[in-house]
Amino acid sequence: MILEKERANAINVSGMPVGPSREESLSCGRRWGVILAGGDGIRLRAMTRLIAGDDRPKQFCPIIGSETMLQQTIRRAERNIPADQFVVSLTKSHREFYKDQPGVSPSHRIVQPANKGTVAPIVHGLLSIERMEPNALVAILPCDHYYANESAGANAMEEAFEIAAQRPDLVVLLAANPSGPDVEYGWIEPGAPTGYGHSLYAHAFHEKPSVDVARDLFRRGGLWSTFEMVGHVCAFLDMIRDTLPDVVECIPQSSLWTGSELQIPDAVYDRIPTLSFSRDVLSQEPGRLAILLLRHAGWSDIGCPERVNAVLNSMYR
Repeated sequence: MILEKERANAINVSGMPVGPSREESLSCGRRWGVILAGGDGIRLRAMTRLIAGDDRPKQFCPIIGSETMLQQTIRRAERNIPADQFVVSLTKSHREFYKDQPGVSPSHRIVQPANKGTVAPIVHGLLSIERMEPNALVAILPCDHYYANESAGANAMEEAFEIAAQRPDLVVLLAANPSGPDVEYGWIEPGAPTGYGHSLYAHAFHEKPSVDVARDLFRRGGLWSTFEMVGHVCAFLDMIRDTLPDVVECIPQSSLWTGSELQIPDAVYDRIPTLSFSRDVLSQEPGRLAILLLRHAGWSDIGCPERVNAVLNSMYR
């Protein structure tokens, strides 16, 4: 059951248990990021063709502003993560679009042989980072988001890292207040406060629910999932092993990223089905999630033309 009072109490929590400062976390090399840039961006194809003159996926297109969505995501990530401690998951068929992307050095690239959804690149990135830094705190970052207030977004990510440092058993999922019963988002039913910062336990996670369920969740105070997450690398991998153990077993150590550009062998992905991390992992394990509500960030998922137009209209009011 969703309790508005619980949410209000959590937002009014003052202070946070003392944990590693940002400087301490950065200096000891614990913070890492996995940037998801391997999607095909079909729903924005007409718009990207108009802007760029070709069929590039949205992450390689300057849809809002002069930077591509991928450039914006990297710049945003570097506010909380060292510049040399993130990987970018790409897809081989997009090479002509990613090979000259500013901010993405070859050493950052993990190139998938095919787009198999969000599970495969997240698992591969996590296993690669675990081998480099077993105590890593990892942020999972899609590259199709917009923030009207970048500083507020960075502050929320900072708090997520601090909570994850204190609660290595939980994955911290950033959430947004919904503007309506949209069925294209993942929805979260928030539970009681965790006692760490402003975070709440997740009561349930619904990936792209029916219209009736979305209306009910909206009425009862449900939140949208942004799909931006932070957690100890082992918290992520434990959650995945409990839901999709075969996927982890399909990725051999010999195929992992080691600090230079990696082309994942076709044979590795041949054994992995197309899976959704929200549907096949998060919705199965809501008890391992802490929810952190974005405040005053003006977040939007740039997933369809209607959302792009809504952001552009808000910018020029």
